[in-house]
Amino acid sequence: MGQMAVVAWPRVAWSVVEELPSLAGKDYGKTRTVYPDFELRPSGLQYKDIVVGTGKEARLGDDVVVDWAGCTIGYYARIFEARNKAKGGSFSGDDKVYLRFQVGNDGIIPAFNEALQGMKVGGVRRIIVSPGTDLGYPEDSFDKGVGPRPTTFSGRRALSFVLGNQGLIDKSLLFDIELIKIS
Repeated sequence: MGQMAVVAWPRVAWSVVEELPSLAGKDYGKTRTVYPDFELRPSGLQYKDIVVGTGKEARLGDDVVVDWAGCTIGYYARIFEARNKAKGGSFSGDDKVYLRFQVGNDGIIPAFNEALQGMKVGGVRRIIVSPGTDLGYPEDSFDKGVGPRPTTFSGRRALSFVLGNQGLIDKSLLFDIELIKIS
């Protein structure tokens, strides 16, 4: 049998929980679901163009300005960043803070870098980042200095919960990326 661990619960008597060796090392969240209406790249990135842009095409090394939205797929489709909305608190007004970076930069998740290449200004691309690929946040945390980062407390909390959860939650993430400008 497995080892016995004693766990303390707040305001509850001590409980004994048995570790289950049959669960060790297994990822019970969905590893990769392939969605039939999305294109699948060899890296595992799934994408589809919601709006095909008509402007200049983004390439590796270009400085881009994007607006983005993100939600969890497995955790009640919880939105952690909203596109076309004022970023910040309820009283921040109409000012939008767009994400600016260089395509290929290590400061952004690889899925964004890959998705933007070949995208045209004015386009909106929907991408799915599946767990088990190297396209998402490093070490399942957005606090490692890699963006995009949610701008609200509730967004950071929702994303942190999903990425840090070692349980049965599907860690797949869905992003909508609008390419606003290439400079």
